[in-house]
Amino acid sequence: MSQATNLRREADNEAKSIVRNLRISPQKLNLVAQLIRGKKVERALSDLEFSKKRIARDVKKALESAIANAENNHNLDLDSLVVKEAFVGKALVMKRFAARARGRASRIEKPFSHLTIIVREVEAA
Repeated sequence: MSQATNLRREADNEAKSIVRNLRISPQKLNLVAQLIRGKKVERALSDLEFSKKRIARDVKKALESAIANAENNHNLDLDSLVVKEAFVGKALVMKRFAARARGRASRIEKPFSHLTIIVREVEAA
């Protein structure tokens, strides 16, 4: 007998996208994620387009993916989409070393992050 299918975790009016292993620290990525939380998707896209942060390009791609998922997979209206959640999680940390004076070494940590964006269709009030 086969396994039961997993139920969808999001509501019927929501869609999400996940980007894993972005090469940036979670603290820096969260600064960009704060820019788009709670905004309409058109406004969020324009904010990311003109942001000076390097990672804003990858966040914009993730948001566009969530919008495409909403349109193609869940038949949601693009004009009424709002960024419900944009949250960041820790991923792996690459550890390297740098040579220091007198034969010593110091540690260099290169952190990675995960980004999840959930968009929701809201009714016009």
